[in-house]
Amino acid sequence: MVFQVKLLVDNLRDFALVPVSLGAALVDLVFKGEREGSLFYKVLQWGAESEKIIDVYSALEPRAAGTAAGAPHFTIDAAVERLQRVVVREWEKGGTAASVKAAMDRAMDQLHHETSGTRAKATGLVARAADKLRGDSPERSKMEG
Repeated sequence: MVFQVKLLVDNLRDFALVPVSLGAALVDLVFKGEREGSLFYKVLQWGAESEKIIDVYSALEPRAAGTAAGAPHFTIDAAVERLQRVVVREWEKGGTAASVKAAMDRAMDQLHHETSGTRAKATGLVARAADKLRGDSPERSKMEG
């Protein structure tokens, strides 16, 4: 089941990357940034980081203790493992369905809170691209405001 979820997430990410990468490339062609293709390469970097997070075929790799250097702090495998521990802990305590659900909700809220920085980074990237397309810049906004 985890493999199927990872495949779904991976495909959704790829589906989103197609228009985002094309848009970033278009923006980079029209507006020159600090380096040629800078927005497009930021999208590529985001795609590469998300690939590590999803890690579709991680079941083939031997499980290593701890996190390797350069590995993302949050992965789908880590989230699933964390949620499994919550369910097992509640089950062993003799918890009811309601207490298991409450514990899962708390764990999901905590995961959401811990990963909100990545989401904000992606949202900021899209917002900057949209600003470039509209011709808005932080300097121009300050001058007008």
